[in-house]
Formats: sequence, C-alpha cells, structure tokens
Amino acid sequence: MFDKEKIAQVKKATDNWNDTVIAKTIAKFPERKPEFKTSSDIEIKRVYTPADVEDMDYERDLSYPGEYPYTRGVQPTMYRGKSWTMRQYAGFATAEESNKRYKYLLEQGQTGLSVAFDLPTQIGYDSDHPLSEGEVGKVGVAIDSLKDMEVLFDGIPLDKVSTSMTINAPASVLLAMYIAVAEKQGVTPEKLSGTIQNDILKEYIARGTYIFPVEPSMRLITNIFEYCSKNVPKWNTISISGYHIREAGSSAAQEVAFTLADGIAYVEAAIKAGLDVDEFAPRLSFFFNAHNDLLEEVAKFRAARRLWAKIMKDRFKAKSTKSMMLRFHTQTGGSTLTAQQPDNNIVRVAIQTLAAVLGGTQSLHTNSKDEALALPTEDSVRIALRTQQIVENESGVTETIDPLAGSYYVENLTNNIENMASEYIRKIDELGGAARAIEKGYVQQEIQDSAYRYQMEIEKGERVIVGMNKFKVEEAAPKGLLRVDPIVGELQARKLADLRSTRDNAKVDAALEALKKAAQGEENLMPFILDAVRVYGTLGEICGVLREVFGEYQQTVIL
Repeated sequence: MFDKEKIAQVKKATDNWNDTVIAKTIAKFPERKPEFKTSSDIEIKRVYTPADVEDMDYERDLSYPGEYPYTRGVQPTMYRGKSWTMRQYAGFATAEESNKRYKYLLEQGQTGLSVAFDLPTQIGYDSDHPLSEGEVGKVGVAIDSLKDMEVLFDGIPLDKVSTSMTINAPASVLLAMYIAVAEKQGVTPEKLSGTIQNDILKEYIARGTYIFPVEPSMRLITNIFEYCSKNVPKWNTISISGYHIREAGSSAAQEVAFTLADGIAYVEAAIKAGLDVDEFAPRLSFFFNAHNDLLEEVAKFRAARRLWAKIMKDRFKAKSTKSMMLRFHTQTGGSTLTAQQPDNNIVRVAIQTLAAVLGGTQSLHTNSKDEALALPTEDSVRIALRTQQIVENESGVTETIDPLAGSYYVENLTNNIENMASEYIRKIDELGGAARAIEKGYVQQEIQDSAYRYQMEIEKGERVIVGMNKFKVEEAAPKGLLRVDPIVGELQARKLADLRSTRDNAKVDAALEALKKAAQGEENLMPFILDAVRVYGTLGEICGVLREVFGEYQQTVIL
C-alpha cells in the first residue's frame, strides 16, 4: 500500500524532527507526563506517520463496509441507511412500574427495549424466597411468572419492537416467558426479534449471577441455539458480553480477547452438540463497553470485528458471510461515572457515545448522569437518550462510514489491540479453552491485575478523574434520586400467593416433572420449559427443578 522508498524517507524525516524540533521544545517545555499509554498499556507515540502502518494492505486489513474482514462495519451503508437501535436499559420495582417507563421511553424516541431484571430473577429465585429479601425490584424489575411478563409488556406489540433481555443463568426461562406473552398477543415466534444475553462464562469471570455448573449451563445455551434456529429465527440467541469484563477492570484489549474467547467456546459447544456453524452463528451477537479513551475505544471495536471475522472463517470454516460478521450492542461505561459532580457524567457519556458510533455499533444504551448514585430518574434518562439523538442528527459523524479509517494512529492502535487480543486467545487455547481458563483462574487474575493497576494510577494521581481526584468542589447531598419502595417485595409475594391459589397446580406439577425427566436425559429443554411457563410455573420452581438435577456452580476463589 505504501512505497518502501517513501516510507524510508518518512522514517528519516521523523527521526530528524525528534532530534531537532522536539528535543529543543522539550528542553524548554517538558511534556506533562514521562510516558503516555492507553488502558491496554500500549505506548502512545508523540506522532504517527505512514511508517506506523507500513505493512497495512487495504483489501486484506480494511476493505469496504459490509465486506470481509468487516473492519469498517458490517453494513454497506451503515448509518447513512439505518441508524443504530437506541435501546435504553431499564427496569425497576414491579412489572407495572417498568411498563410505564418503557412506554415513556418509546414516546421519547427510543427504538428498542432493554430489560433490566432484579437480582433474585437473575439467579433464579422467586420474590418470596428467603434469599430474595431486601433485593426485590432493586436493580431491575421482578419477574416471577408469565403473569408478571404479561404485565411488563402490556400494550407493547412484540411484533413491532425489538427487545433485549439482560439475563443469563435463567435465560431459557425468561425467553420462554417472552415467547408465551407473544403467543397471548397473537404474535407467532418467527415474528419476534431481540436478544437474550445468555452468556454464562462471563458470569463466572466477572459478574457472579450464575446458577448451574459449566457443563449443564452450556447445554442450556446450545439448547436455545437449536430451538431458536428452528422456531425463533430472528432472535439473537446470545449476546457475548465484554461489558461486564470491562466493568470488572479489564483493559480494552482484554475486553476483546476474553469476550471473543468466550465466543469461541460457545461456537465449539454448539458444533459439538451437532449444530452446523452457519445455522446458528449468524444469530450470535456481542455486547461491549465504551469508555473515555475515545480513539482506543474506536480501535477496539474495529479490531474486534476484524478478529472475529478471521476466527469464524479460518478456525470454524464458516461459509456464510453473516457468520463472520460481529454485530454488537454497546453500553457506555457505568464504572466511569462518578458520584461527585454527577453533571460531569453527561460529558463522559457523550464521549463514549461518539466512540460507539465511530466504532460502528448496531445498538446503544447511554447511561444516565445519576447512575453512580441510584436508578435513573425520568429526566436523567431522557438526557441520556437525547445524547444519542444529538450525535445521530447534529454531530455529522454519521454522514460517512468509518470516518477515522486511515488515521495512522487509529490504524496502528487497531492492529495493536488485535495482536494483543490474539495473543491472549492463544494462551487461553493452551490452557484448554475459555471454560478451563476460567476454572484455573487465569482470566480472573488477568482482570484483577489490570483493575489494580488502574486503581493505583487513580490513587497516585497519574490518572485524572475530573471531580474525584482533581478539580474537586464542595457539594451538597444529592436530591431527587429514584428509590425503590421496600414494599415491592411484599407486593410480589402477594402476587405469587394469588397465582399459586388460582392456577391449575396439577398441570404445573406435571410440567415440572416432565422437565425434570428431560433434564436427567439429553433432550432439548426449551419445549419443556415453555410448557411449564405456559401453565404459570414460576421462575423459582423451574430453576429449582434444574438445580435439583444439575447442582450449583462453586466459584473458583482467586487471591
């Protein structure tokens, strides 16, 4: 792509510039830091030239949007043709309260729903379970049965909206409830579109809302792949999540590496279960974080797309172009938000929104300014949504595709992140794959080390967090925060009591017994879970049966 003689001239001129102009300038005005590095510990040079991308081949490394290796985007026209889905993550208290918030967001211009579930729901317990006390409705909506799901989506036509559900260990149960609600609306499964997170490996790594051991968890995931490929073809059957890996403290390069390593494990498990790669791979999706280092984040997204395309083509011999496309949702970085001077978070989220859009995301959630303090209010979530709308309509960055392509720095950084991620994946392969690397604690240890380095930089003042360790002001206690009423737990318990007294318990018992027998065998469990959901078996009852058969995962402790 570059003439070798010209590159040699550039290198010579750069050396001369450093030895003369820069040396004199630094002697008078020293640079503000001894070294400049990205979150991935990549050295940032003073200036980048064609010499930093001298080995780049346009067709091999970049090509055109919508063409392999998809560095520049998965769609030929990207945002000139269709904007990303604006999918604000929401859910709190009861299904009734969350339904009101969803309708409000849709009225404000949101184009897709994203459901946040409370902690008991995420770990498969009903709201009246002793372990649920004090947590019902706190970090998301409480969903105990199909009855709650009916209320959650009341008045929202499921053939008209795309819904994402952040649920993992009990993903099969919540998906079954969603399918059953659609049936009650007269919407057949093949018309449903959306995503379940369904990524259990990152729960073992970073988040902790796991239930079952690895092997049965992987069985449930591949059961969903198989069932949806035949019955719910427009559904994204997994959202392989780097978001929580980054929130736990990983670097950008580690986020790419560990996320794609998990993706490799899911593809291998599905192939081992007898599925053809081109039948399920087009419905795989990914979920990434967007942090404040704008250009590193853009490079991260581009590197992830290119690396996944190579993995699917070279490692798994995928033939469908759609199998090679890394499609992803982005959420702005929750861990980057500060409780101090929360208005500053609006600026942070705007930068992160730009990173996601310049990086080519397919959908986006923007965090609200008050999320370091509480669940977001309607006002703050509207500002977060408006941030996306301003970037889309006023910034100009959506007018051309991959506008930072060709930047010497961005291309060099893209290459560096891809190479670092590839090296991590090689190490994980040597350890026996993602599941074995997690069991051995390798991935967790790498993230912990990265998080420790990051925190030490903040505490030493080497990394400035505006309003927290520099530019501080005296602040009054925050007002007007959204708080979930503790009575929500009592309300959900009463709903459950009413449900159990009015449903056909003989049918529930029969459905749960059938599920238990199927779990003890090798059948696909989705039809049995659907049967239990349809007769109003509860989330806790269904997960309880699976706990009885599969047992529970015991965490590897890393010191």
